[in-house]
Amino acid sequence: MSGAVRILLVEDDLDIANALIPALRRYGLVVTHVRTAAEALAADPGDLVLLDLGLPDGDGINVCRQIRTVSDVPVIAVTARGEAADRVRGLRSGADDYVVKPFAISELLARIDAVLRRTGLLQPRPRVKVGDLTVDIEARTVEVADKQITLTRKEFDVLAVLASHHGRVVPREQVALYAWQSVFEASSRTMDVHVASLRAKLGRPELVQTIRGVGYRLGAD
Repeated sequence: MSGAVRILLVEDDLDIANALIPALRRYGLVVTHVRTAAEALAADPGDLVLLDLGLPDGDGINVCRQIRTVSDVPVIAVTARGEAADRVRGLRSGADDYVVKPFAISELLARIDAVLRRTGLLQPRPRVKVGDLTVDIEARTVEVADKQITLTRKEFDVLAVLASHHGRVVPREQVALYAWQSVFEASSRTMDVHVASLRAKLGRPELVQTIRGVGYRLGAD
């Protein structure tokens, strides 16, 4: 993900904002923080808006609707309102995704990544080379030492998301969203089985590194 991606964080709780901002910046995002509905509507929305729905001067649902009247910028609602009816209201107001507090920062980053990819703002690199491994994401082909390797669809999807972020740690939740379209798969043994199979087929187990408690990284030591 490029540092050119700009995030407008609308969050009145300073404790939450102070925890989120450094994590978002470490991920390569440029963050602007505002605390009220009025400030949110006056600010440049950037490339994506993280919108708290419980603001001191107005309902975030209305803020989302007003943003939608003037812009198609992606919006992720971030809120403590976790009931199904609240989710429906948030999505119908124009939000692209809905994250319920408390949440893991890795899940939020995964959802940001997924929304940016769906909206075309995040384009994966079409071809990645690591040592003698070549991953062509658009053609969905993999070669090791100029020999083509056959992977299952899920194995390739796991490799593709790691290749798109070559050299960087990819949270399990992000891998799950890309390969399974669900963060719930992140805690499943299914992912571990696919990663183990991927390593065996590549014959380069050191390239797919496990970062314990976080996720995976594609890169040579």
